[in-house]
Amino acid sequence: MAHDSAHREPTVAVLGPGGTGGLLAALLARAGHRVICLAGEDTANTLRTAGLRLRSDTFGDFTTPVEADTELREPVDACVIAVKHTSLHSALDRVPPAVLGDGLVVPLLNGVEHPAALRARYRPDRIAPAVIRVESTRVAPGVVEHGSPFAEVDLTGDGVPRERLEALASALSAAGPTTRVLDDETAALWAKMSFLAPLALLTTLHALPLGEVRTRHREELAALVEETAAVSAACGGPADPAQAIARYDAFPPGMKSSMQRDAEAGRPLELDAIGGALLRAADRHGVKVPVAARVVRELGDAGH
Repeated sequence: MAHDSAHREPTVAVLGPGGTGGLLAALLARAGHRVICLAGEDTANTLRTAGLRLRSDTFGDFTTPVEADTELREPVDACVIAVKHTSLHSALDRVPPAVLGDGLVVPLLNGVEHPAALRARYRPDRIAPAVIRVESTRVAPGVVEHGSPFAEVDLTGDGVPRERLEALASALSAAGPTTRVLDDETAALWAKMSFLAPLALLTTLHALPLGEVRTRHREELAALVEETAAVSAACGGPADPAQAIARYDAFPPGMKSSMQRDAEAGRPLELDAIGGALLRAADRHGVKVPVAARVVRELGDAGH
């Protein structure tokens, strides 16, 4: 399928229209894009009949019609993968590679190992991993609350034609989220991982919001940040432990990680995608990470 994105708006599928997927789907649909949400039968029916509702101090409160289906049945310019790692394998059945064809695959997943898995299934030069900084929650099927005063996307993709990335980035930026294209996929993914792993692991382990973790468990937090930065550097990513600590200190004290929210709700944790991936990368590069190893083990022992 020829893509002439200079003369028309990209068509976007969103696999998993939850907190982040639903936010992007609603904003793109409001901006005039054709958006196809891919979800289970019940959610798809709700979206088809009631539309997608967004509540946001930044982008406004609105309901927008979207298309919805249980699987992709036609090519699209891009398919955003916005499910959690814990349901990724089964969810990908909704996006048959032969149907997607030339479309970009844009995973908004935590961790660093998923691009390789997606490249084994879809066109390797169409995998465009993205990092999103946002707090957004699905409060009911088809209803999303965007809580943070920001929504920022970094779009990458080793080997993806630059014009394809730029076309999607400009569509997203015009719809709302500030989006930039970054040249180095590894650096982008490890920048997110370096920030996310200590935050997710310690808020979940101690069942405390960030404010209490950074005061009551500051030494442990600092040690974990140092270890994560060392692994990132070994993998070709950035390493700035002081900046990570400064960012944690700047967040509201009541902030919780999505892993912590999953633990509170009894949902499966992305422990392997975040903690496990960190330990595997450390092992591969011979980086010693005693604090990370203990924290991941304790979370695992707690039944997570």
